[in-house]
Amino acid sequence: MSDRATRILLVIGAGAAATVALAAPGTLAALAAPSSLAPVIAHNAGMLAGYGAAVMLVMMSRWPLLENAVGADRLARWHATGGRTFLVLALMHAIAAVQGWAQVRRIAVLPALAEVLGMPGLIAATVATALFLFVAAMSIRAARRRMSYERWHLTHLSVYAAVGLSFGHELAGPDVAGNRAAQITLSLLYVYAYVLVLRYRVISPVWQAFRHRMRVVRVSREADGVVSIVVRGRRLGELSPRPGQFFRWRFLTARTWQSAHPFSLSAPPIGEFLRLTVKELGPGSACLQRIRPGVRVVTEGPYGAMTAERRTRPGVVLIAGGIGITPMRALFETIGAAPGRLTLIYRATSVRDIVFRAELDEIARRRGARVHYLVGPSSASANRMDAANLTRLVSDLRDRDVYLCASPRLAEAVREAVREAGVPRAQFHEEVFAF
Repeated sequence: MSDRATRILLVIGAGAAATVALAAPGTLAALAAPSSLAPVIAHNAGMLAGYGAAVMLVMMSRWPLLENAVGADRLARWHATGGRTFLVLALMHAIAAVQGWAQVRRIAVLPALAEVLGMPGLIAATVATALFLFVAAMSIRAARRRMSYERWHLTHLSVYAAVGLSFGHELAGPDVAGNRAAQITLSLLYVYAYVLVLRYRVISPVWQAFRHRMRVVRVSREADGVVSIVVRGRRLGELSPRPGQFFRWRFLTARTWQSAHPFSLSAPPIGEFLRLTVKELGPGSACLQRIRPGVRVVTEGPYGAMTAERRTRPGVVLIAGGIGITPMRALFETIGAAPGRLTLIYRATSVRDIVFRAELDEIARRRGARVHYLVGPSSASANRMDAANLTRLVSDLRDRDVYLCASPRLAEAVREAVREAGVPRAQFHEEVFAF
């Protein structure tokens, strides 16, 4: 993990500690009372859940400071882990609060639940909890596999409404109500989180659309089910896109305007032109296979930390699997390396699946680099992504930076291989795009 990512986690942890400190008066009062630990759990779990919801909003706000420092894939993993933690805390808070109220009132749980729901903001908070549970259910892997990216994305937008519905309850809670400092701090945190969401998920794309006025100018077929789309825009230098980064692209047609898809640049930016390459993997990417020149494009970005700035060694190995060649092709052309110190390993199922072969061979010839095409069944010894085969292809592998973009299964094999080969974690760089 990078130093910047570690520092960000430390800041999040410090915020959680401060949140627990805000709940300390209620915790001490609950501990002094001769009852169970339910009120203590309710106080702390509720405060941490409220803090966690704001942190989740910030993580997925597409704030460039985070996306470029940490990486979009790592942020998504943090968000997934944080989301599960938040849901557990919210449920612990709800159960413990009802149990604690039942003990204080000396009544059964169901009557206590009815009384609790009558408190300020509790109906809205209950609806919010139901929405959180619904989104969590739709995020289970088995459910995700049955959903299109567009439907999954639309489902997750309900989280913003859920967080808003729960906010009134948080302000009215016993640890915040009457505590002016806590109310101001919590309100500022939520305002900041929503401002980031509004700024980078709404205002920024609209501003870029009017500022850069991007349009599709050329669509070319690269392989079966793979097309490259060249986009032309104004003042693109202001965006400072770098090879290895990606944009979220929204193509304004009747069938594609609803979703913004993450696609890497498949060539270095040249003047007023950007190129992305898309493989047909679902309904959304299938529509893009038939996109026409002249279509307006709205973008968000650039994002991503898998750039030349991450490198730590003079030598570089780029490993690509399938359509994962897109960011690697851009890096292959531009990343600084002396002749003989740059190697690309490209895994493909068949010769027909290889994308950019002519371009890659020309770049290798021009730069004195090497390209290894591993084509055919993965069971073949020459195609195995294990430590022995990688070190056969690149004898000084452990002394190079390794960049990876591949399918989840292939990526896992490569991670294990580079670990066995002795490549230090700081020299391994990847970014994963999945929902």
